[in-house]
Amino acid sequence: MTPHELANLAHLRRARDLMDREYARPLDVPTMAQHALMSPGHFSRQFRAAYGETPYSYLMTRRIERAMALLRGGMSVTDACMTVGCTSLGSFSSRFAELVGETPSAYRSREHRAVTAMPGCVAKVRTRPARNRPSRIGEAARGAAA
Repeated sequence: MTPHELANLAHLRRARDLMDREYARPLDVPTMAQHALMSPGHFSRQFRAAYGETPYSYLMTRRIERAMALLRGGMSVTDACMTVGCTSLGSFSSRFAELVGETPSAYRSREHRAVTAMPGCVAKVRTRPARNRPSRIGEAARGAAA
């Protein structure tokens, strides 16, 4: 890697770290780009090339990940939505179902004893929402249609 490419990655990590730390704040691409010392368009392209998803998608995945922990702890769906920085319950619920494979209410009502028995670092990895994971909701819809 060239020194310029290494500097770009360091700047992108600064923005990613901002999203990991400040996920509950209202963050937009211009703010994240400012932390990466890049223009918004350049930042979005570079971020996607480096991490395989858009900055907004990364931020929402982090928010859903944090919401999952809050829901396992018994927090209401509305409170979890607002606590992680989402302003629309509908958008939050849709994104949650897309990433997790079930609605936030269904996730909250499920038993999570296995997760609470794991060390925190293991639980974080095992419960991390994944974009490439097949959705259980989609599978159920395909099963009902068959």
